Amino acid sequence: MASVLDVAAYILTKKGEMTTWKLQKLVYYSQAWSLVWDERALFPERIEAWANGPVSPDLYKLHRDAFVIKTVANGNPEKLDRDGCETVDAVLSHYGDKSSQWLSDLALREPPWRDARRGIPDGERANIEIKHRAMANYYCCSLALP
Repeated sequence: MASVLDVAAYILTKKGEMTTWKLQKLVYYSQAWSLVWDERALFPERIEAWANGPVSPDLYKLHRDAFVIKTVANGNPEKLDRDGCETVDAVLSHYGDKSSQWLSDLALREPPWRDARRGIPDGERANIEIKHRAMANYYCCSLALP
């Protein structure tokens, strides 16, 4: 199984450098849609409901002080299998040209992030996991990419 770093490296290989904020959201949507389309997690690492949207803490550790990211140390895009590549490619086709702000605003409106943060004041730090079941249930039953 690929890691979150492998998925992030794959995204950067396909789309080039981007803000760390945007990369986090694209990783999140890649995981969510893999749970729906492939009926499996794309990577095993957690995604948490941070104040500004979904974040992979493992990926965040690598880019903590950066605004733009070009590469992911220890990420190997070749570790994604065919289904993983197809899923991420579809996510990039739909979300890849959206701005960081647009992606963040979208994620903040959706139930997986909102439900994970239920009872936590806006802007307050938290490290509550967005569960795979919440992502799969919402994206499977509520939305469909074109």
